Amino acid sequence: MTLQDCIAFATANPICFMATADGAQPRVRTMMLWYADESGFYLIAPSTKAVVEQLERNPKVELCFFNNPSEVMDAKQLRVTGEVEFIADEAIKDRAYEARAFLDQIVGRSLRSITQPFRVGSGEAHFWTMHDVLREAELERIRF
Repeated sequence: MTLQDCIAFATANPICFMATADGAQPRVRTMMLWYADESGFYLIAPSTKAVVEQLERNPKVELCFFNNPSEVMDAKQLRVTGEVEFIADEAIKDRAYEARAFLDQIVGRSLRSITQPFRVGSGEAHFWTMHDVLREAELERIRF
C-alpha cells in the first residue's frame, strides 16, 4: 500500500474521527476532511473551538477514516497518526473559508476571521479490516 492509497481512501470517506488529548483526558470528535495530498491530510476548525486549544497544547492526533459499509465484513478503516501543523498563510485560509462558507448561514455571521486550517503533514498510516482482528501488530505501516 502507498500514500496514494491512503489519500484516495480518505478522499472517498471524508468524515473521520479525530482523537486529541485534553490534559490526561482523551477527546474524540467527528471531523470532515478538507482535502488530502502528498503534503498531508488537511482539516478546518473555527479557532474559537476547544479542539484548537487542545491542539495548540498538544499537537499529537489520530484520525480514523471509516468506509461505513452496509455489511460489517466490508468494513475498512484508515488510521492516520501524527502531529498537527496550523496553517497561517492567508491565501490558504481564504480557500479554507470558502470550502466551509456554508457554515455562515448556520451561525448567522461570517466565520472568515476564525477559520483555522491545519494539517497532519507527517506521520504514519495504516489500514484495518475485519480480517485483521488479531493481526494489528503485523499490519503494514505507511510513513509519510
